[in-house]
Amino acid sequence: MPLSKYLVSKRTPSTIPLSLVKGNAGLKTWLKSQPKMVNTWVNALKFKATAGTTCVVPDKDGSIARVLVGASKHFDPWQLAKLPGALPKGRYFLDADVDRNAANALSLGWALGTYQFARYKRGERTYSELVWPRGADPDYVTALAKAIVLGRDLINVPAEDMGPAELAAVAKDIATEFSATLRQVVGEDLLAQNYPAVHAVGRASSRPPRLIDIVWGDKKHPRVTLVGKGVCFDTGGLDIKPAESMKLMKKDMGGAATVLAVARAIMELRIKVRLRVLVPAVENSVSGNAFRPLDVLNTRKGLTVEVGHTDAEGRLILSDALAEACEDSPELLIDVATLTGAARVALGTSLPALFCNDDTSATELLESGERVHDPLWRLPLFAAYRSSLDSKVADLSNISPGPYAGAITAALFLKEFVSDGIPWMHIDTMAYNLTAQPGRPVGGEVFGVRAIVDMLESRYGR
Repeated sequence: MPLSKYLVSKRTPSTIPLSLVKGNAGLKTWLKSQPKMVNTWVNALKFKATAGTTCVVPDKDGSIARVLVGASKHFDPWQLAKLPGALPKGRYFLDADVDRNAANALSLGWALGTYQFARYKRGERTYSELVWPRGADPDYVTALAKAIVLGRDLINVPAEDMGPAELAAVAKDIATEFSATLRQVVGEDLLAQNYPAVHAVGRASSRPPRLIDIVWGDKKHPRVTLVGKGVCFDTGGLDIKPAESMKLMKKDMGGAATVLAVARAIMELRIKVRLRVLVPAVENSVSGNAFRPLDVLNTRKGLTVEVGHTDAEGRLILSDALAEACEDSPELLIDVATLTGAARVALGTSLPALFCNDDTSATELLESGERVHDPLWRLPLFAAYRSSLDSKVADLSNISPGPYAGAITAALFLKEFVSDGIPWMHIDTMAYNLTAQPGRPVGGEVFGVRAIVDMLESRYGR
């Protein structure tokens, strides 16, 4: 069910006002204009209007007169996200005007507060409705909500039902909906068309590996290319993961889910770019023909890579995709990947790491992340660590020998496959919520989608 179902255009006589009050000081100011009965009621409940709290204020007849909502200083998308399921069922509206950014954020939060992954469960929960706040852009909010739902759903579907072919089928649906072109290179054709690293990682699975390639938009517009890691399940390969580490590996295609979500929003909003999306889609499995530790693999760029560890497979498939992306000389290249545990150790699970070879692009993305409350944190492409990827038998190794700076050395590995002069951003993401928060249930999450879309819209327009 589309999330926008719970955002409606018209008030009815029974529509209930939501009053946003910022902290105890804002509450005191608001109460000064209210009758004694309301003051008595609110004070009796000891409501302090801290962010995320609510106070239902009754009318004289016992019906709901309004709901007070504690708000933080800045209106982020999560201010209202718990209300659709927490308030008494009904239709609500904001009783004060907010600016466009706030109206969009609050609307999107309400929509995402109704998200549920119900593919395998019976019964669907219903939620309360919100009248679109004045100043909101319904097209923009709806496009983002659809994109985020797409990404979350892709990650949440178990690997049994979301292998390389199924991921490609979703990409095809998106391409068809927006009149984009789609090309696939599958199985042994990966060798014939010079994607040897993608083939090597995916060849052990009974489900053939593939490269998914979508192109959309006016040829005259600036070229923007998105690359997403599409490891649909990761056993670790012959360097097999322990059971607990393997449990969430359906999410290892979270980079692919994220770039497909971004692409969907770009196309629906008609942002003025010539968009290309590249997704190497594989399953890293164990079988007699699996690639092995200390194998030396060829790559599309011509560099050879010694396999220091088969569980560092994401960077291998990205190497071919990044080399392919650079052949078009895009104005901007962005890759997203669930690449390293080291990034999670450094920044936690909700803050993606950003690496970038272009300060202007990095600043734009970080500013967009702050503006739309979808933050990232920049880490350095520290050149002194590049030597840790040296190999005695190949051009480079896919891992560094020690336990330190794993996110940086992984980014430096990818940098080897990005042509000089191309602005490039690499986002290392968790792609999963381990704990539930309003609008963000446990499960798949596409961190960075709102930030990337805002950056591209700000730079290129629509």
